[in-house]
Amino acid sequence: MSDKFTRLVTKTAVLPQQNIDTDQIIPARYLTTTGRDGLGQFAFFDWRYDDEGAPKPHSQLNSLDTATHQALVAGRNFGCGSSREHAPWALADYGFRAVISSDIADIFKSNALKNGLLPVEIGAEAHQWLLDNPGAKIALDVEAQELRLPNGRAEPFALEAFGRHCLLEGVDPMGFLLGRMDQIEAYEGAHS
Repeated sequence: MSDKFTRLVTKTAVLPQQNIDTDQIIPARYLTTTGRDGLGQFAFFDWRYDDEGAPKPHSQLNSLDTATHQALVAGRNFGCGSSREHAPWALADYGFRAVISSDIADIFKSNALKNGLLPVEIGAEAHQWLLDNPGAKIALDVEAQELRLPNGRAEPFALEAFGRHCLLEGVDPMGFLLGRMDQIEAYEGAHS
């Protein structure tokens, strides 16, 4: 990660399905790399392409402009299933900066935060409004921990403190540690 994530104003893309698991986000057959680049092409692959690899004409994800639609609103229990880190990598590489639901699986949430993808859990009423209004323009404020709806209503969301810090600073956990190498070396030198 290198971009600080403080605020995002964007339109939403909506996948109302519940229980979207990590194998739907990126099928297991595409987990052949430890690199993040290029995984976006495999995001929701089986929902976007037929058995011959041709784009499915009814899949909104094939025509989605992620330059203007950087927040994915999904049904509850998003990211359930295995703990594969490739799922947030694929979503981020596809162009999403945030995932919003009333319920996001804990392991997915942790992996997302570690990789610069903002997982936002909001109340059922606001979540349903977003599901019913695809393309709504929203604002996400990481520092204030709130999602602002088009009518001005603010919806709070919780973030784990270290993950929030990393988003605001534009670092992942390893980058955080490397940024404190002088302090680590000084401590080790004093305690050797």
